[in-house]
Amino acid sequence: MATVEFLRKDYQKAVLGAVNLNHQVDVINGNSLKELKALATTAGADVVGEISQRRESPNSTYYFGKGKVNEIRQLVRDTNANLFIFDDDLTPAQVRNLEERLEIPVVDRSGLILDIFALHARTVESRVQVKLAQLKYLLPRLAGRWSHLERQEGAIGTRGPGETQLETDRRLITKEISGLEKKLKQIDRERATQRKRRENLFKVTLVGYTNSGKSTILNRMTDADVLAEDKLFATLDSTTRRLELGDGEIALLTDTVGFISKLPAHLVASFRSTLVDVQDADLLLHVVDAADSRMEQKIATVNEELSELCSDKAKTVMVFNKIDLLNNNQEVEDIKRRFPGAIFVSALNTNGLEYITGVLKREQGRFTSELIIRIEQEQFPILAELSRTGRITSTSSEGDSIIVRFVGSREVTDRIMRKYPQLGITPVVS
Repeated sequence: MATVEFLRKDYQKAVLGAVNLNHQVDVINGNSLKELKALATTAGADVVGEISQRRESPNSTYYFGKGKVNEIRQLVRDTNANLFIFDDDLTPAQVRNLEERLEIPVVDRSGLILDIFALHARTVESRVQVKLAQLKYLLPRLAGRWSHLERQEGAIGTRGPGETQLETDRRLITKEISGLEKKLKQIDRERATQRKRRENLFKVTLVGYTNSGKSTILNRMTDADVLAEDKLFATLDSTTRRLELGDGEIALLTDTVGFISKLPAHLVASFRSTLVDVQDADLLLHVVDAADSRMEQKIATVNEELSELCSDKAKTVMVFNKIDLLNNNQEVEDIKRRFPGAIFVSALNTNGLEYITGVLKREQGRFTSELIIRIEQEQFPILAELSRTGRITSTSSEGDSIIVRFVGSREVTDRIMRKYPQLGITPVVS
């Protein structure tokens, strides 16, 4: 095990590594290491070297072949690196073996992403979610994993519980995991109450690959003040704002944590209370960085994650952002042919955002329905329920009765018709 005294995180010099299994296009083209470099930079590392290898299957001891490990060892010495970051998940044994051979700490992809999440977690909810995911990641790696990092407070891969759990055993960590899971269940209940209050409103959720511009779109369209940076995972918390669509109509627009390729399953599970906003949406806006060379692959990654979240029931509209970074109009036309019905915007300078509003107004009209309801005097208490669950757009008197025009979500209007068959209810056909 490495015994080197490491520098503050601000001066961590990292070598990156990736293995191409079965001719993975991303590794061959260098895109995998490009994304890993962006992740490492976001975490605070100075990348001083990169190395990759093509293999049919991972080496059980090092993941890399033994000869390639020797090359990495030499690269580490030549660059004075004090951290090795690998682009896939490693077993605890592989981490220990690499650390013994390289004599520096080794962080795999999951550990790096968790470290960035710990760096960006700002609310109670996101901190609980990140800490739970970190402890579940740490538990099988407990034996001897962190001994060489005891003096390196704040180092990449040690933020959050890493430093404070060095002296704990598996029983204590398991107990803490149980406590955090109870906290998340309480958060789930609170969010369920919030969702119930919003059931009559048109819910739109922004989804997409990390750093595609979701937060900037939310900020520009709703005057929200969500952190929007040119960094991976700048946003971890769901943020919901009211969006005025005109003519008294509104929608709820929600920004969510971005997706990324090879996202650890346990991390998705820990963020279930946040991602339920995706499952609960009436419409998804899939935001894409139109200027990204890996645009198609990132779209496929997001679609795969959305499918696993069982959110295919919600309609999805593609929003291609950052069109100001494209070289010419022909690139936009090419994307339009491949993705008919998509919206093209530049959130940074607000170009095209009115088209999003137009689509939302159209879809909101399909989401809601209108009823004409005759309410007798003894049934007047029903008015309170109507006001709470939708909008009363007009009332008129007719003898001892009143005639109400009521607008609500189709779910609400269907329930009103089932619940009050004694009322004179006439659906308005648009």
